[in-house]
Parts: sequence; structure tokens; C-alpha cells
Amino acid sequence: MLRPHTPRCGPSSEGSLLGLMPDLPVKIAASVLLADYSHLADELKSLEDAGCDLVQWDVMDGHFVPQITFGPTLIEKCRKATSMEFEAQLMITDPERTAADYVKAGCDRVIVHAESTPHVHRAIDLIRSQGARAGIALNPATPLAAAEAVLEEVDQILIMTIDPGAAGRPFQDTSLARIRTARALAGEKNVEVDGGINAATARRAAVAGANVFVAASGIFSGPYADTIRAMRDSIEKGLRYSRTV
Repeated sequence: MLRPHTPRCGPSSEGSLLGLMPDLPVKIAASVLLADYSHLADELKSLEDAGCDLVQWDVMDGHFVPQITFGPTLIEKCRKATSMEFEAQLMITDPERTAADYVKAGCDRVIVHAESTPHVHRAIDLIRSQGARAGIALNPATPLAAAEAVLEEVDQILIMTIDPGAAGRPFQDTSLARIRTARALAGEKNVEVDGGINAATARRAAVAGANVFVAASGIFSGPYADTIRAMRDSIEKGLRYSRTV
């Protein structure tokens, strides 16, 4: 299957990184919160055909965030429907208790929130011991030092650009400075953004240093191929312009 051209993140004048930003692939991730749950397998196939790179499962427990969403059993059932990467963002309390279940269900990467447990290292070690990649997520009000403490053990930093569980809220402009700092900390690791991401905000986040973009309404608001293509084009134009100024 042919995929759209995938731009790569490069030096950014707006990112205040003085041209040191690594050459990382841009990845578009679909948060399936807004998918048609009665036809999830078909939805996943449609997303893959539209050029989506990976699927994010927003796992919510009704405690860390008010909503309750997916468990490992559903994810396991959907794993055979697509070859796209799966990542689970565990918006749950004490993720070390169940993180391994999401790896066994077929998630290639599992992300834990720094705020969700006093045992972040334990949760990350557990994920890695199961053969999956690990990430650390930070809420908008959480200092970036929380990621610094586990930076050597994770593959990526996820900067929440809205409060978790607040789907539909607009992208917070204050996140741009946090993305720039996260990129400086992360070096050649992925910097992911989630919350209010669409073609316009993805462009700004890319220039600041992000290279993985999670969108729900930004993808599901129109034909998937069109919304994903618009996001890629916007990111590429932003990066191209930032290299010339």
C-alpha cells in the first residue's frame, strides 16, 4: 500500500534550538475516542488506508480522569484488524498494576502519566521488561523536571496540550514553550503532543519541536485521507518555512 510522503522534522528557528533539532520522522496518530465503536475494525482499516501511522488508545479509568474507556481485551480483539502501531496512553491510577496487560494485548508502546503513580520508574521498567517501548506523559501544569527524572528509560515524552480527559478543548498556546523545552531535553527521542491537535496547531507544535501528533476530532471531523493529508501538508509547510527564516 502506498503511503503519503512522510516529512521529517529538522532545524527550527522558532524552536529556539539553534538548528540542533534531530531529523525525526513525522508521525500522525489517531486517538480512536471518536471512532465508531460498533465498527472499530473497519475504522482502523480506514485509518490505515488513509495514511495514519499509529493508533492511540486513550485508556481511562474513571479515577485519574472522569471517563472510562478501553481495556486490554478490546485492544487485543482489534490488534488483528491493522498493521499500524498501537500505543496505549494510560490515564489511570497506579498503572504499574496493569501496564503489562496492554503490552500483551498488542501495544507496541505504553505511556504512563507522571502524575498517576509515585512509582513511575517501576511502571516504566515493567513495560520495558515485557518488550514494549515506554513513554512518559505530562499534564499541562506538571513541571518538565518530572520527565527529566526518567528520561534515560523512556523512548518519548508526551506533552499534553490540554488537560487529560478534556477532549474537545482548544490547544493551549502555553504548550509551545513546553514543547520547545521538551525537545531540548529529549534530544533524538520522540516528542509527542496530544490535545486540540489539527492541521493548524500541528504546524505550530512541529515548529516548536514535536514530531508525533495525536488527533481525535482533527482526524475524525472529515474524510480521514483529507484530514490526515491536510495535517501532513501543514506540518511540512511550517517546517519548510521555519528553515528559511
